[in-house]
Parts: sequence; C-alpha cells; structure tokens
Amino acid sequence: MKARRLQGHKKELTCCIASSARPGLIASAAEDGCICWHDLRCEDVLYAIDVGRGSISSLCFKGENEDVICASAGTTIACLDVRLAPSWKPLETYDHNKEEINQIAFSSKSYFLASADDTGDVKIIDTRQQCLYKTLRAVHTSICSTVQFLSWKPWTAITGGLDSILALWDFSKGRAFDVINYGLPNLDGRVSSSGAGQCYNPAFVHSIAIPEIEILPGLERVCAVAKGDGVIDVIKLEHEPSSTKSSCSSKKSVPKNLSIGFGKRVQLDYTLGGHTAAVSCVSFSKFGEKGKFLISGGNDASIKLWNWSKQFHDAPSTCDRDLILSIDLKRKVNWLCTTPDLENLIVCDTSKVLKVYTVS
Repeated sequence: MKARRLQGHKKELTCCIASSARPGLIASAAEDGCICWHDLRCEDVLYAIDVGRGSISSLCFKGENEDVICASAGTTIACLDVRLAPSWKPLETYDHNKEEINQIAFSSKSYFLASADDTGDVKIIDTRQQCLYKTLRAVHTSICSTVQFLSWKPWTAITGGLDSILALWDFSKGRAFDVINYGLPNLDGRVSSSGAGQCYNPAFVHSIAIPEIEILPGLERVCAVAKGDGVIDVIKLEHEPSSTKSSCSSKKSVPKNLSIGFGKRVQLDYTLGGHTAAVSCVSFSKFGEKGKFLISGGNDASIKLWNWSKQFHDAPSTCDRDLILSIDLKRKVNWLCTTPDLENLIVCDTSKVLKVYTVS
C-alpha cells in the first residue's frame, strides 16, 4: 500500500495526534524537539514549533480544547497555544517528574493531566490550579511507559509499564484497585504468553488505548493493551457484580451500576495473523463507525487493522473475521493515530517522514 509522505522533521519521529474538531489537521513530534503541524489538504508543513527542550516523547491536546497542545520533553511538560504563532512561548510548564516522561494524557472531561515516567511514578496535575494533585506510585517496579484516563469514568486512570504490570487507579485516592501482572507464568488459570513463539519476548506493556466516550453504541467498554510478546489484549473494563447478576438474570434487565475492573480478556496474536514482534502502539479508530476498529503497530514493521468486537461474541475467531488489513512497512512503528474523516491512518516510524495511509 502506497503512503503519502509528509516532510518537516530533521530527526526520527516519536509521536503524532490528529484533531477531531478540525479534520485533516495533524501534529507530529520528533527527536529534533519540534512539533510540526500538517494539513492533509496541503503539501507543505503549515508551521513548526521548536519546543527547545530536546526530544519530544509525547503529545496530547488539552482535553476538548484543541487550541492548546501539551508536549513532554525530558522531565518537562509544556502547554502551547497554537493560535499564537509565531510566538511559541508556553502558556504553562510543569516539572513535577523526576525522570524522563514517557507519555502524557489529558482527561477529556476534566482538567487533569497525567505523566508517566521512568521511575514508575505517574504524576496527576491539576491544570486549573496549575499544581501537582497526586502521585501514583508503589505499584510499578520499573519504567511506567503509558497512561490513559477512562473517558466515561471520573477519577479513574489506567497505567502500564516495563515491569509487565497493568493497573487501574482511583487517582483521587492515589490507590490502585485492580492489577494484572503479565510477568507471572500463569494468569487467572491461563498462560499469559500467547504461545511458544512469543516466549522470548517479555510481556512489557508498551501502550494502552481507551475508546472515546462517543464509541459506537453496542460495543463493550474496554481497553486495548500493546505488549512486548507481540500480543494485544482487549480487556472489558465494566462488568456486572456477581450479586446483581443472580438477582437480575430472571428479569433479563441490564443493571444500572456496573463495577469497574478487569473483566473478560481476549487476545489478538500471531495465530490470527497478528504481530511477530513487540507491539509498540495501539489505537481505536476515529473514522467511520467510531471505535469499531483497532489499529496496532509493531517492531515487526507492520500495521494491523482489527475488527476487535468479533472476539467478544461466542462465534469462533478466525483470521478472516478478526484481521481486516495488514500493512507491511520498511521500519519499526513508533506511534500511530487516525483522523475522523476519509479513513486516514497516520504513522510515525523510525524515519523522519510522516506516512499517511488511506485504509478504505
């Protein structure tokens, strides 16, 4: 599949995000310390922001305010107003992390900003008061590589790390209330590795994706976990309490109050045509029926497009049912995102050129 190529960076790309409010507007970042703004209707980069703090590890919009973009570089987070070109003085800066930040995320329905770093800590920052709100610690024993907020559940975040731990947090209390350790040889009676072909790759958690609250009606509320053993775990995050199940089963009604926690898990792995090396990133689709597809990128230089919801039905899974599309690249994938229009897939690989694929 031929890709459109977007120039602008001088060093290896690290991450990208796509605007929902302005379809076709893309922001990319790289090891050159710059953020490049691209409009898919144009050939050239719109403008570049030199953050001036070294390699940029992560980008996010400030919630629903897409006029402000947050970027992490080293131990610092800078928030910039994109309307103030060409003066790129940050509106806010935060230096609460002690070691390098790996990912930042902004709550879509509140004013909290999260940053996961190499110490294993996650800082929750109150951007309204511009101060540190809480530190999430004492769960990860190694690098915390990824963090996300649950878009439909206030005060809840999910983190993953290179200690193979996935944790759900009540960040108002700074407490984890559910944890999965993929490093254990047996996981709830099942082997955590998907097969012998993956056993030499530790099941580190590299990336987590949470669907937006406006996900297609009828789909489960889940998280997707990109792991170092080449497997993507799709985990149901809401389930009916056992006491409620028994009392409501005869009425065939759906309880109003669902418990938050790790529920049913399904795996998208190489037996279904998936990745043969570590999965570096994962994202739910914004185009078409929002959230219907899951897109993953890996160190095997491939991208996979999955119809993930098929796995939550009783019908047997097959490669033809679950894997919709596979794209082979020449380089490892660092990050990817999708646009809400025209089924565009934006890919950051280990080059300095942004790739745009149309997956219709």
